[in-house]
Amino acid sequence: MIVVPEEFVRSTVAREGRPGEEWTDRLPGLVDGLLERWGWLPEGGVLHGGVGVIVPVRRASGERAVLKVSFPHPGNVHEPDAFAVWAGRGAVRLYARDDERFAMVLERAGTSTLGELADGDEVARVAGRIGRRLAVPAPPGLPRLSERAGAWEEELQRDARELGHTMPGRVVDAAVATVRELGRDQPDTLVHGDLHAGNVLRAEREPWLAVDPKGYAGDPAYDGGTFLKTRAPHFLGAADPRAAAFRALAVYAEAAGLDRERVRRWAQLHVVQAAFWGRRHGLRIARGGAELDGLMRFADRFAEALTDPEGSA
Repeated sequence: MIVVPEEFVRSTVAREGRPGEEWTDRLPGLVDGLLERWGWLPEGGVLHGGVGVIVPVRRASGERAVLKVSFPHPGNVHEPDAFAVWAGRGAVRLYARDDERFAMVLERAGTSTLGELADGDEVARVAGRIGRRLAVPAPPGLPRLSERAGAWEEELQRDARELGHTMPGRVVDAAVATVRELGRDQPDTLVHGDLHAGNVLRAEREPWLAVDPKGYAGDPAYDGGTFLKTRAPHFLGAADPRAAAFRALAVYAEAAGLDRERVRRWAQLHVVQAAFWGRRHGLRIARGGAELDGLMRFADRFAEALTDPEGSA
């Protein structure tokens, strides 16, 4: 029977409360049942992400894979749907799924992530190429990002009223304009939904493969915005953070075959939303105090930098 990492148990219970405690208690037996049913044997220690455990597995024939079991949550429902459509094109392959138990057997990739590369241009280039490959027609039944636009606008306006921040009014206005102009009418394209350098892994079949998709239908530039937002700490350490951000934006957009201005607008919206979210809920890396305050001030400055196209203001 597997041993669930204590850190994963603590974070799951802290986030989910009693349901998280009950689920993590059941998890070893759940994993054992899935391994027996699908004919796999555990191989190596149990890994974990934010919402699920990863169990390296093998068969007597030498075939290797991983079993992923996630906490039952609406945000995890469409992950196997995305993998099934991609069929290994830019992402790990799906070998088996049990939607009721939020479980999948997936192609095994490495533990090294794209984010570990020192070359920022290469990080943006690889992420853009992955994003381009993942942008295929969406299957029926996926949640449409356009259906969330109304809630995004309401949240932006409420947060701007209720939360203290240092963003000029034009920064929030630009985010609202993006929701109205880009968010409400989006293509039916499959997008990853959480594309960042930590969700692109070294692999054997291909140099890099994506993992942990949300599985949405929407604008591929949305993924570019997510990528740029999550690179913010790297820009902070640059001699010219604004120039570094716009360079990454240009490299990503070219590799992904996307309009640079469209990616910039989605990135600006994501950063404004993150600046408000952090103030209301805290961040995984900083729940409060001076560290969170500093990160939020940087988010405000980053959102302002992204509000104007490169070379203006």
